[in-house]
Amino acid sequence: MGWCRFFCPFLEGKTLCRSDFPPLKGRLDGDDTMTEIYLDNSATTRVDPQASACALQLMEEEYGNPSSLHRKGFAAQLRLDKAREQLAAVLGVTGGEILFTGSGSEGNNLAIQGTALVQKRKKGSMVVNAAEHSSVLETMKALEGDGWEIRRIAPLADGRPDTEALAAAVDGTTRLVTVGAVNSETGAMAEIAALSEECKLRNPQALLHVDGVQAFARMPLRPKAMGIDLLTFSGHKINAPKGVGGLYVRKGVRLLPVLYGGGQEKGLRPGTENVPSCCAMALAAQLLWKDQEAQWKKWVALRQAFLEEIEKIPGVCINSPLSGAPYIVNFSVVGVRSETMIHFLEEKGIYLSSGSACSRGAKSHVLAAMGLDDRRIDSALRVSMGKFTTGEELAAAARAIGEGAATLARRR
Repeated sequence: MGWCRFFCPFLEGKTLCRSDFPPLKGRLDGDDTMTEIYLDNSATTRVDPQASACALQLMEEEYGNPSSLHRKGFAAQLRLDKAREQLAAVLGVTGGEILFTGSGSEGNNLAIQGTALVQKRKKGSMVVNAAEHSSVLETMKALEGDGWEIRRIAPLADGRPDTEALAAAVDGTTRLVTVGAVNSETGAMAEIAALSEECKLRNPQALLHVDGVQAFARMPLRPKAMGIDLLTFSGHKINAPKGVGGLYVRKGVRLLPVLYGGGQEKGLRPGTENVPSCCAMALAAQLLWKDQEAQWKKWVALRQAFLEEIEKIPGVCINSPLSGAPYIVNFSVVGVRSETMIHFLEEKGIYLSSGSACSRGAKSHVLAAMGLDDRRIDSALRVSMGKFTTGEELAAAARAIGEGAATLARRR
Protein backbone atom coordinates (compact mmCIF):
# COMPACT_ATOMS: atom_id res chain seq x y z
CA MET A 1 0.00 0.00 0.00
CA GLY A 2 1.55 3.32 -1.01
CA TRP A 3 0.97 6.83 0.25
CA CYS A 4 -0.64 7.70 -3.09
CA ARG A 5 -3.76 5.83 -2.05
CA PHE A 6 -4.18 8.18 0.88
CA PHE A 7 -3.53 11.43 -0.93
CA CYS A 8 -5.25 10.83 -4.28
CA PRO A 9 -8.74 11.70 -2.94
CA PHE A 10 -7.48 15.21 -2.20
CA LEU A 11 -6.25 15.53 -5.78
CA GLU A 12 -9.73 14.56 -6.97
CA GLY A 13 -11.37 17.25 -4.90
CA LYS A 14 -12.63 14.82 -2.27
CA THR A 15 -12.35 14.95 1.52
CA LEU A 16 -11.03 11.97 3.43
CA CYS A 17 -13.04 10.48 6.26
CA ARG A 18 -12.22 7.57 8.56
CA SER A 19 -13.86 5.04 6.24
CA ASP A 20 -11.44 6.01 3.45
CA PHE A 21 -8.56 4.48 5.41
CA PRO A 22 -8.27 0.71 4.95
CA PRO A 23 -8.24 -1.34 8.15
CA LEU A 24 -4.88 -2.64 9.33
CA LYS A 25 -6.05 -6.22 9.84
CA GLY A 26 -4.49 -9.54 9.05
CA ARG A 27 -1.01 -8.05 8.86
CA LEU A 28 0.68 -10.30 11.41
CA ASP A 29 0.70 -14.09 11.15
CA GLY A 30 -2.77 -14.07 9.61
CA ASP A 31 -4.34 -12.81 12.83
CA ASP A 32 -7.45 -10.95 11.68
CA THR A 33 -8.11 -9.59 15.19
CA MET A 34 -4.84 -7.62 15.40
CA THR A 35 -5.20 -4.09 14.07
CA GLU A 36 -2.02 -2.23 14.93
CA ILE A 37 1.03 -2.27 17.17
CA TYR A 38 2.07 1.15 18.40
CA LEU A 39 5.64 1.33 19.72
CA ASP A 40 6.35 5.06 19.35
CA ASN A 41 5.30 6.23 22.81
CA SER A 42 8.29 8.54 23.22
CA ALA A 43 6.90 10.54 20.29
CA THR A 44 3.37 10.61 21.69
CA THR A 45 0.94 8.37 23.54
CA ARG A 46 -2.65 7.27 23.15
CA VAL A 47 -4.83 9.36 25.45
CA ASP A 48 -6.11 7.49 28.48
CA PRO A 49 -9.93 7.12 28.26
CA GLN A 50 -10.33 8.65 31.72
CA ALA A 51 -8.28 11.67 30.68
CA SER A 52 -10.36 12.01 27.50
CA ALA A 53 -13.58 11.91 29.51
CA CYS A 54 -12.21 14.54 31.90
CA ALA A 55 -11.32 16.90 29.04
CA LEU A 56 -14.65 16.40 27.28
CA GLN A 57 -16.63 17.10 30.43
CA LEU A 58 -14.78 20.36 30.97
CA MET A 59 -15.17 21.43 27.34
CA GLU A 60 -18.91 20.82 27.39
CA GLU A 61 -19.87 21.80 30.93
CA GLU A 62 -17.21 23.73 32.85
CA TYR A 63 -15.98 25.81 29.94
CA GLY A 64 -15.54 29.16 31.67
CA ASN A 65 -12.43 31.30 31.38
CA PRO A 66 -10.52 30.98 34.68
CA SER A 67 -9.69 34.70 34.55
CA SER A 68 -13.38 35.70 34.43
CA LEU A 69 -14.87 37.14 37.61
CA HIS A 70 -18.23 35.39 37.43
CA ARG A 71 -19.24 31.99 38.81
CA LYS A 72 -18.45 30.10 35.62
CA GLY A 73 -14.93 31.51 35.57
CA PHE A 74 -14.45 30.76 39.26
CA ALA A 75 -15.45 27.13 38.71
CA ALA A 76 -12.85 26.82 35.96
CA GLN A 77 -10.22 28.41 38.21
CA LEU A 78 -10.98 25.88 40.93
CA ARG A 79 -10.48 23.02 38.49
CA LEU A 80 -7.20 24.56 37.33
CA ASP A 81 -6.02 24.92 40.94
CA LYS A 82 -6.88 21.29 41.62
CA ALA A 83 -4.93 20.16 38.55
CA ARG A 84 -1.93 22.19 39.72
CA GLU A 85 -2.04 20.45 43.11
CA GLN A 86 -2.36 17.01 41.49
CA LEU A 87 0.72 17.60 39.35
CA ALA A 88 2.62 19.00 42.31
CA ALA A 89 1.83 15.85 44.29
CA VAL A 90 3.51 13.69 41.63
CA LEU A 91 6.70 15.76 42.07
CA GLY A 92 6.44 16.26 45.82
CA VAL A 93 6.30 20.06 45.51
CA THR A 94 3.68 22.76 46.09
CA GLY A 95 0.97 23.81 43.66
CA GLY A 96 2.32 27.34 43.58
CA GLU A 97 5.52 26.05 41.99
CA ILE A 98 3.72 24.60 38.94
CA LEU A 99 3.22 26.68 35.78
CA PHE A 100 1.15 25.48 32.82
CA THR A 101 2.65 25.74 29.34
CA GLY A 102 1.60 24.67 25.85
CA SER A 103 4.25 21.93 25.49
CA GLY A 104 7.50 20.53 26.80
CA SER A 105 9.41 22.56 24.22
CA GLU A 106 7.80 25.76 25.47
CA GLY A 107 8.68 24.81 29.03
CA ASN A 108 12.32 24.29 28.07
CA ASN A 109 12.39 27.64 26.29
CA LEU A 110 10.84 29.44 29.25
CA ALA A 111 13.26 27.86 31.72
CA ILE A 112 16.36 28.65 29.67
CA GLN A 113 15.42 31.97 28.09
CA GLY A 114 13.68 33.13 31.26
CA THR A 115 16.92 32.60 33.17
CA ALA A 116 18.94 34.33 30.47
CA LEU A 117 16.69 37.39 30.53
CA VAL A 118 17.15 37.77 34.28
CA GLN A 119 20.92 37.72 33.75
CA LYS A 120 20.91 39.81 30.57
CA ARG A 121 23.18 42.56 31.93
CA LYS A 122 25.82 40.17 33.23
CA LYS A 123 25.74 37.36 30.72
CA GLY A 124 27.89 34.40 31.55
CA SER A 125 27.95 30.74 30.67
CA MET A 126 25.48 27.90 30.46
CA VAL A 127 26.38 24.21 30.53
CA VAL A 128 24.42 21.65 28.52
CA ASN A 129 24.65 17.96 27.72
CA ALA A 130 25.29 17.75 23.96
CA ALA A 131 22.70 14.97 23.48
CA GLU A 132 19.68 16.96 24.67
CA HIS A 133 16.38 17.52 22.87
CA SER A 134 16.40 20.08 20.05
CA SER A 135 14.23 22.48 22.07
CA VAL A 136 17.14 22.76 24.52
CA LEU A 137 20.01 22.77 22.02
CA GLU A 138 18.41 25.22 19.60
CA THR A 139 17.58 27.60 22.46
CA MET A 140 21.20 27.41 23.59
CA LYS A 141 22.34 28.12 20.03
CA ALA A 142 20.15 31.23 19.90
CA LEU A 143 21.57 32.48 23.22
CA GLU A 144 25.09 31.86 21.95
CA GLY A 145 24.34 34.23 19.09
CA ASP A 146 23.29 36.79 21.69
CA GLY A 147 26.61 36.69 23.49
CA TRP A 148 26.26 33.82 25.96
CA GLU A 149 29.03 31.24 26.34
CA ILE A 150 27.52 27.79 25.84
CA ARG A 151 29.57 24.85 27.10
CA ARG A 152 28.41 21.68 25.38
CA ILE A 153 29.54 18.49 27.06
CA ALA A 154 29.58 15.22 25.10
CA PRO A 155 27.80 12.25 26.69
CA LEU A 156 29.58 9.08 27.71
CA ALA A 157 30.00 6.37 25.07
CA ASP A 158 26.82 4.60 26.24
CA GLY A 159 24.78 7.82 25.96
CA ARG A 160 24.59 8.74 29.63
CA PRO A 161 25.25 12.39 30.50
CA ASP A 162 28.82 12.80 31.75
CA THR A 163 28.18 13.95 35.31
CA GLU A 164 31.82 14.71 36.11
CA ALA A 165 32.46 16.66 32.92
CA LEU A 166 29.23 18.65 33.24
CA ALA A 167 30.05 19.62 36.81
CA ALA A 168 33.66 20.43 35.91
CA ALA A 169 32.41 22.91 33.29
CA VAL A 170 30.66 24.96 35.99
CA ASP A 171 32.43 28.05 37.33
CA GLY A 172 31.57 31.43 38.78
CA THR A 173 30.15 32.66 35.47
CA THR A 174 27.68 29.77 35.09
CA ARG A 175 24.02 30.75 35.34
CA LEU A 176 22.34 27.48 34.32
CA VAL A 177 23.10 23.78 33.83
CA THR A 178 20.59 21.77 31.83
CA VAL A 179 20.23 18.01 31.40
CA GLY A 180 17.49 15.56 30.47
CA ALA A 181 16.33 13.07 33.09
CA VAL A 182 15.79 10.45 30.35
CA ASN A 183 17.07 10.80 26.81
CA SER A 184 14.22 10.59 24.30
CA GLU A 185 16.20 8.53 21.78
CA THR A 186 18.23 6.10 23.88
CA GLY A 187 16.60 6.10 27.32
CA ALA A 188 19.94 7.06 28.94
CA MET A 189 19.33 8.40 32.44
CA ALA A 190 21.09 11.30 34.16
CA GLU A 191 22.49 11.15 37.69
CA ILE A 192 20.56 14.23 38.68
CA ALA A 193 21.17 14.38 42.43
CA ALA A 194 24.91 13.82 42.04
CA LEU A 195 25.11 16.42 39.27
CA SER A 196 23.22 18.98 41.34
CA GLU A 197 25.46 18.43 44.35
CA GLU A 198 28.66 18.81 42.33
CA CYS A 199 27.41 21.88 40.46
CA LYS A 200 26.27 23.64 43.63
CA LEU A 201 29.68 23.05 45.21
CA ARG A 202 31.29 24.93 42.32
CA ASN A 203 28.65 27.65 42.08
CA PRO A 204 25.73 27.73 44.55
CA GLN A 205 23.98 30.33 42.40
CA ALA A 206 23.91 28.23 39.22
CA LEU A 207 20.45 26.84 38.51
CA LEU A 208 19.83 23.23 37.49
CA HIS A 209 17.18 22.73 34.82
CA VAL A 210 15.99 19.20 34.10
CA ASP A 211 14.04 18.26 30.98
CA GLY A 212 11.76 15.69 32.58
CA VAL A 213 9.47 15.16 29.59
CA GLN A 214 10.50 11.52 29.04
CA ALA A 215 10.56 10.70 32.77
CA PHE A 216 7.68 12.52 34.45
CA ALA A 217 5.21 10.18 36.23
CA ARG A 218 7.16 7.12 35.05
CA MET A 219 10.04 7.37 37.50
CA PRO A 220 10.59 9.23 40.78
CA LEU A 221 11.47 12.87 40.17
CA ARG A 222 11.72 14.76 43.46
CA PRO A 223 13.04 18.30 42.87
CA LYS A 224 13.45 19.09 46.56
CA ALA A 225 15.52 16.00 47.31
CA MET A 226 17.39 15.99 44.00
CA GLY A 227 18.36 19.67 43.93
CA ILE A 228 16.34 20.59 40.83
CA ASP A 229 15.48 24.26 40.37
CA LEU A 230 13.47 23.99 37.12
CA LEU A 231 11.79 20.91 35.64
CA THR A 232 9.84 20.54 32.41
CA PHE A 233 7.08 18.02 31.65
CA SER A 234 4.53 17.40 28.90
CA GLY A 235 1.03 15.95 28.68
CA HIS A 236 1.10 13.94 25.48
CA LYS A 237 3.98 11.74 26.70
CA ILE A 238 1.87 10.45 29.62
CA ASN A 239 -1.46 9.62 27.94
CA ALA A 240 -2.89 13.12 28.04
CA PRO A 241 -3.80 15.38 25.09
CA LYS A 242 -1.24 17.23 22.99
CA GLY A 243 -0.78 20.96 23.38
CA VAL A 244 -0.27 21.11 27.15
CA GLY A 245 2.75 20.88 29.42
CA GLY A 246 4.17 22.31 32.57
CA LEU A 247 7.20 23.78 34.29
CA TYR A 248 8.17 23.39 37.93
CA VAL A 249 9.85 26.56 39.21
CA ARG A 250 11.38 26.26 42.66
CA LYS A 251 10.13 28.92 45.05
CA GLY A 252 12.63 31.77 45.04
CA VAL A 253 13.84 31.18 41.47
CA ARG A 254 13.29 34.23 39.29
CA LEU A 255 12.40 34.01 35.61
CA LEU A 256 11.36 36.68 33.15
CA PRO A 257 8.68 36.03 30.51
CA VAL A 258 9.44 35.26 26.90
CA LEU A 259 5.93 36.35 25.84
CA TYR A 260 3.68 39.13 27.13
CA GLY A 261 -0.06 39.33 27.52
CA GLY A 262 -2.76 39.11 30.16
CA GLY A 263 -0.61 38.09 33.11
CA GLN A 264 -1.71 34.45 33.43
CA GLU A 265 0.57 31.94 35.16
CA LYS A 266 2.22 34.58 37.33
CA GLY A 267 2.88 36.67 34.26
CA LEU A 268 5.28 34.08 32.86
CA ARG A 269 2.98 32.38 30.35
CA PRO A 270 0.29 34.70 28.97
CA GLY A 271 -2.82 33.42 27.27
CA THR A 272 -5.98 31.75 28.52
CA GLU A 273 -5.09 28.44 30.10
CA ASN A 274 -6.20 25.27 28.33
CA VAL A 275 -8.25 24.09 31.30
CA PRO A 276 -9.57 20.82 29.79
CA SER A 277 -6.10 19.68 28.76
CA CYS A 278 -4.46 20.87 31.99
CA CYS A 279 -6.92 18.84 34.03
CA ALA A 280 -6.62 15.83 31.72
CA MET A 281 -2.83 15.98 32.08
CA ALA A 282 -3.08 16.10 35.85
CA LEU A 283 -5.41 13.09 35.91
CA ALA A 284 -3.23 11.12 33.48
CA ALA A 285 -0.15 11.88 35.59
CA GLN A 286 -1.87 10.65 38.72
CA LEU A 287 -3.06 7.47 37.04
CA LEU A 288 0.40 6.67 35.68
CA TRP A 289 2.17 7.60 38.91
CA LYS A 290 -0.20 5.50 41.02
CA ASP A 291 0.88 2.43 39.04
CA GLN A 292 4.50 3.51 38.58
CA GLU A 293 6.28 0.65 40.34
CA ALA A 294 4.23 -2.05 38.61
CA GLN A 295 4.67 -0.34 35.23
CA TRP A 296 8.43 -0.09 35.72
CA LYS A 297 8.70 -3.81 36.52
CA LYS A 298 6.58 -4.59 33.46
CA TRP A 299 8.80 -2.48 31.21
CA VAL A 300 11.95 -4.12 32.57
CA ALA A 301 10.56 -7.58 31.77
CA LEU A 302 9.31 -6.50 28.34
CA ARG A 303 12.65 -4.94 27.43
CA GLN A 304 14.55 -8.08 28.44
CA ALA A 305 12.32 -10.34 26.37
CA PHE A 306 12.47 -7.98 23.37
CA LEU A 307 16.27 -7.70 23.52
CA GLU A 308 16.61 -11.48 23.65
CA GLU A 309 14.64 -11.73 20.41
CA ILE A 310 16.19 -8.93 18.37
CA GLU A 311 19.74 -9.84 19.37
CA LYS A 312 19.21 -13.06 17.40
CA ILE A 313 18.82 -11.01 14.21
CA PRO A 314 22.01 -10.69 12.12
CA GLY A 315 23.36 -7.15 12.05
CA VAL A 316 21.52 -5.90 15.14
CA CYS A 317 23.45 -3.65 17.52
CA ILE A 318 21.94 -2.25 20.74
CA ASN A 319 22.49 1.49 21.19
CA SER A 320 20.65 2.01 24.49
CA PRO A 321 22.47 1.51 27.79
CA LEU A 322 21.15 -1.36 29.90
CA SER A 323 21.09 1.07 32.83
CA GLY A 324 18.66 3.31 30.95
CA ALA A 325 14.91 3.71 31.25
CA PRO A 326 13.44 0.31 30.31
CA TYR A 327 10.66 1.74 28.15
CA ILE A 328 13.04 3.01 25.43
CA VAL A 329 15.14 0.64 23.31
CA ASN A 330 17.35 2.06 20.55
CA PHE A 331 19.02 -0.41 18.22
CA SER A 332 20.40 -0.62 14.69
CA VAL A 333 19.85 -3.18 11.97
CA VAL A 334 23.14 -2.37 10.29
CA GLY A 335 22.85 -2.29 6.53
CA VAL A 336 19.13 -1.47 6.40
CA ARG A 337 18.27 2.23 6.46
CA SER A 338 15.92 3.32 9.21
CA GLU A 339 13.35 4.82 6.85
CA THR A 340 13.22 1.64 4.75
CA MET A 341 12.61 -0.56 7.79
CA ILE A 342 10.05 1.84 9.26
CA HIS A 343 7.94 1.71 6.09
CA PHE A 344 8.33 -2.08 5.86
CA LEU A 345 6.97 -2.41 9.40
CA GLU A 346 4.28 0.19 8.80
CA GLU A 347 2.84 -2.01 6.06
CA LYS A 348 2.38 -4.65 8.75
CA GLY A 349 0.63 -2.25 11.08
CA ILE A 350 3.67 -1.76 13.32
CA TYR A 351 4.63 1.80 14.26
CA LEU A 352 8.03 2.75 15.64
CA SER A 353 10.57 5.45 14.80
CA SER A 354 14.20 6.23 14.13
CA GLY A 355 14.48 8.78 16.93
CA SER A 356 12.93 12.01 18.11
CA ALA A 357 9.77 12.96 16.22
CA CYS A 358 10.92 16.59 16.35
CA SER A 359 13.92 15.76 14.16
CA ARG A 360 11.66 14.65 11.27
CA GLY A 361 14.04 11.96 10.07
CA ALA A 362 17.23 14.03 10.30
CA LYS A 363 20.45 12.29 11.30
CA SER A 364 20.46 11.67 15.05
CA HIS A 365 22.64 14.18 16.87
CA VAL A 366 22.29 12.00 19.96
CA LEU A 367 23.87 8.92 18.39
CA ALA A 368 26.47 11.12 16.69
CA ALA A 369 27.40 12.65 20.05
CA MET A 370 27.88 9.10 21.37
CA GLY A 371 30.48 8.55 18.66
CA LEU A 372 28.58 5.91 16.66
CA ASP A 373 29.53 5.47 13.00
CA ASP A 374 27.29 6.62 10.15
CA ARG A 375 26.12 3.12 9.13
CA ARG A 376 24.88 2.45 12.65
CA ILE A 377 23.23 5.85 12.91
CA ASP A 378 21.56 5.55 9.50
CA SER A 379 20.00 2.21 10.48
CA ALA A 380 18.91 3.13 14.01
CA LEU A 381 15.40 2.34 15.24
CA ARG A 382 13.63 3.23 18.46
CA VAL A 383 11.01 1.12 20.19
CA SER A 384 9.33 3.05 23.00
CA MET A 385 6.73 1.49 25.28
CA GLY A 386 3.77 2.94 27.13
CA LYS A 387 1.28 1.85 29.74
CA PHE A 388 -0.72 -0.11 27.15
CA THR A 389 2.22 -1.99 25.56
CA THR A 390 2.06 -5.80 25.78
CA GLY A 391 4.52 -8.65 25.44
CA GLU A 392 2.57 -10.07 22.52
CA GLU A 393 2.99 -6.81 20.62
CA LEU A 394 6.74 -6.72 21.20
CA ALA A 395 7.13 -10.36 20.21
CA ALA A 396 5.25 -9.75 16.97
CA ALA A 397 7.35 -6.65 16.30
CA ALA A 398 10.58 -8.59 16.88
CA ARG A 399 9.47 -11.25 14.36
CA ALA A 400 8.60 -8.57 11.81
CA ILE A 401 11.94 -6.82 12.32
CA GLY A 402 13.70 -10.13 11.70
CA GLU A 403 11.65 -10.63 8.55
CA GLY A 404 12.45 -7.11 7.43
CA ALA A 405 16.16 -7.56 8.05
CA ALA A 406 16.22 -10.69 5.87
CA THR A 407 13.94 -9.31 3.15
CA LEU A 408 15.48 -5.88 2.84
CA ALA A 409 19.02 -7.23 2.97
CA ARG A 410 18.28 -9.38 -0.09
CA ARG A 411 17.03 -6.31 -1.97
CA ARG A 412 20.28 -4.37 -1.51
